[in-house]
Amino acid sequence: MTARVRSSRRVHAGSILALDLDDVEEPGGVLALREVVRHPGSVAVLPVHDDGSVVLIRQYRHPAGELLWELPAGRLEPGEDPAAAARRELEEEAGLASAAVEPLAAFFTTPGFCDEYLHLFRATSLTPVPPRPEADERIEARRFTLAELDQLRREGGLRDAKTLLALLFEQRRAGQAR
Repeated sequence: MTARVRSSRRVHAGSILALDLDDVEEPGGVLALREVVRHPGSVAVLPVHDDGSVVLIRQYRHPAGELLWELPAGRLEPGEDPAAAARRELEEEAGLASAAVEPLAAFFTTPGFCDEYLHLFRATSLTPVPPRPEADERIEARRFTLAELDQLRREGGLRDAKTLLALLFEQRRAGQAR
């Protein structure tokens, strides 16, 4: 079941995303005008050291209006393999190279208004490399134990959805390993 797009108008085309105004007929005959953010897709990566500790990065996120702890993440380049993009973002933002990257999940981030599809990975066998943040990025990387991250979450210090999801996967994996 899909919608029939009766008309579509590009309202904005930027360097990161576009905004379309779609006049659609949805399944069941529902007629609607939908604002849709078009996004090229993204990746996020959970770096896990041999001792089980995890690296998160902290940077200012203007839409949230504050510094957030989150996974290294970024946009997919056109035609870029998601696993390669995850490795690239890990090196650029966290200063880590990974010998092993495995997929955890892939999902729509906010399907009510955006078509962004995020590929989530777990990276292991980590080695330090020089970070290469973009010119407009001020990034702090920090290593945490899962217990520290659980405490940070309980205190409200973790509020990024992709990060919370990845940490749930990692906590489940750690619990199964016992």
